[in-house]
Amino acid sequence: MQQERSSQTPKQPLQVRKSQTDLSAWRKGRTTNGEKSVQNHQSPDGQKNDSEQGSFEQALSYFKKVPDRVSLRKNTALQKSLAAVETIALQRGLPPEGFHVLLKVALSGKLADAVNARLLKCLVPASVVPEGAVVSAVSLLCVSKCSSNVQLLFIRWLITMFDYIDSKEQLHALYAVFFHLLQDEKMCPYVCHLLYLLTRKENVKPFRVRRLLELQAKMGMQCHLQALLSLYKLFCPELVTITLPGKTKNFFKNSEGPWKAAMNTVRQRNFPVHQPLLLGTAQPQSRKRKWNAQLIVPASSTSRNNLEENRGSHVDLYSTSQSFPVEQLQTFPQLLHNIHRLEFPSQMASVLTNPLLLHYMNCVKDESVYLRLHFWMSQALQEECTWCVADNHQNEEEFKIFLETIYKTECFLQEGFSSCEEFLYKSLPLWDGVCCQSQVLKLVSWIPLRSFSGMKSQLYDPLAQLFFTSSLYFKCGVLESLTELLQNWLNCHMFCPDSESESQVHSLDTTLSGLLNALAELINFVGRISTAALRLERKSSFLLHFILSFYETVCDIYLRYNLPLLILPPAGIFYPALLSMSPVILNQLCYLMYRYRTNLVAAKKNELSKKKSLQFKISSQTYREYNQYVIAMVGCLWTSNVFQKDTHPQGLRMDEELLKATAVQDYKTSFNIVYHPAMIGYAVQFLQQAFPDEATLNFSLIKGKRWNWYLEFLYAQGLEGLKAFIESSINRVSRAPHGKAEDHESEDRV
Repeated sequence: MQQERSSQTPKQPLQVRKSQTDLSAWRKGRTTNGEKSVQNHQSPDGQKNDSEQGSFEQALSYFKKVPDRVSLRKNTALQKSLAAVETIALQRGLPPEGFHVLLKVALSGKLADAVNARLLKCLVPASVVPEGAVVSAVSLLCVSKCSSNVQLLFIRWLITMFDYIDSKEQLHALYAVFFHLLQDEKMCPYVCHLLYLLTRKENVKPFRVRRLLELQAKMGMQCHLQALLSLYKLFCPELVTITLPGKTKNFFKNSEGPWKAAMNTVRQRNFPVHQPLLLGTAQPQSRKRKWNAQLIVPASSTSRNNLEENRGSHVDLYSTSQSFPVEQLQTFPQLLHNIHRLEFPSQMASVLTNPLLLHYMNCVKDESVYLRLHFWMSQALQEECTWCVADNHQNEEEFKIFLETIYKTECFLQEGFSSCEEFLYKSLPLWDGVCCQSQVLKLVSWIPLRSFSGMKSQLYDPLAQLFFTSSLYFKCGVLESLTELLQNWLNCHMFCPDSESESQVHSLDTTLSGLLNALAELINFVGRISTAALRLERKSSFLLHFILSFYETVCDIYLRYNLPLLILPPAGIFYPALLSMSPVILNQLCYLMYRYRTNLVAAKKNELSKKKSLQFKISSQTYREYNQYVIAMVGCLWTSNVFQKDTHPQGLRMDEELLKATAVQDYKTSFNIVYHPAMIGYAVQFLQQAFPDEATLNFSLIKGKRWNWYLEFLYAQGLEGLKAFIESSINRVSRAPHGKAEDHESEDRV
């Protein structure tokens, strides 16, 4: 969306283009994207719009010439003009031309405070707010013609509309003026917020630091002062030597209350289509609210015109003598040439949908950027959460898009935001598991790695409560999210092996031991809830697939991520998978056991090859438990002696008298690869192909050489996990020509 200054902007005369730049363009009903006019003079709606537009023009003309000390109660013209402005502003938004007039009259002190407040509350832009109008308003603010309440309301309006101002250079030049307003105790919190948005490194001066410290000594440790001091300390740590609290959830008061509903109405009218986050190098060309999926950096007309003028010259564009505004950042080569002098945007929301700025965040670890983004995102998540704020249910779809945008940004950066972590910890106990379900579970997968002591009560306990009381599909979604969470934590360790110097694991009690403890607790937590879920869902194969997918990551931790951690699935997962009626689940389990064996063998070799005793090594209990599982699988699938040889405390071992009492014929072979409920379908297909003329199926024919043929048939069906397990864990005596199925023996190789 092109954004131009109005005719009253000092630096540039008005240029009429296709976008909405002046009152005449706005009157014609043009959209900000330069689409065709929506006028319809023949329809009643068109006539109504013409009438409203005429009334609005008359209202602006009235406010331009309004005399001093006009009473609202006795002045019909004022009442009519004020109503016309409110109607248009709250439904369609004001054109840039209107802000010069209305701001001037609201801050001039000509009208009563009630009228001035109503004017300020209806200053909602249809497209942009011209910087010249804001600068003129600040000059009126300094002469103190209006009351303190009107001044405070103007500062709140300025903060709320900050992202809509078409340029910021003149506002930055007024930094000292705004800083002087800190002496007003009532305005101080909002002025701090405004200064926080405007602050650059060159604004941090020793005398300003001293002034903030004096205010802190006078008022106490206020959140707004702490926020500004934190930003100053990031820019110039040598000037701010005091110790500041590590975390504060909410630094600034909400400023957009009077304008929020009107902004929603105008946004939905002018920008009805949402666009996804684009991770290319092109800038999105549409603009909505300051945080949603269509947010971009507001490009000032001056910067845009300078870019067009200097497009052919690399001398100005890549000069090292001054900072490089993000409004001019259009291509990746520009980012590479100017990354050392890039001036980050005042409005942090624009970062989420600008791939070039995300590249910058990945390349340059600027703590001030992350701090400002954390402050803004914490407040936005808290105020817009549809299940934490009572009147926000109608904005659920918009909140979904916001969460989706944050998730895509985390995927791009390959790290989670601490503000999202705080939001999840606070909101999960209040969440019903339905609203924004997909988006919330995606955010869970990017929670930064922390110690278990904090995560148990804040994440695992509320998540488990929802897990047990929700549907099968929600359970699968939670397991998928926790699988991605484990993968992200492991990747974090893989990319940052020296965890002492990395912020991702700074909160762990120790380095490697803290990492292992956090991973182990996550794995054990998934094991506990999965065991209970299988009982609740009657051993669902669909649920088992997601559980075993989680353990596919767990089984390769030692070899793939070089961490001495291997945790087997509990018996409540292993045995339901072993006896599952789904061949997919059985094949998946066989592959898991094959990978566990590969990792355990490698771990044992490494332990034996090192002379010194290792500080971290695989527990002997893990080897014993694995051997018990292997004996059970081989006895079940191969040797048909699972009821006699299974030594696991929760295994299938049963007394022979009890087995005979079941009246099941050939109970010993009930779960081998021929008769197993998951495999009997393959056995039927094999017999039909091997003996097409036989009227009845005789499963006892699958023995000897036919047993080997049957195995080849199974492997040809894509059961690669079964093949890997049999070839790695079973010593096949039957490879001899005279071998029989009954001669197959197992060999424990671990």
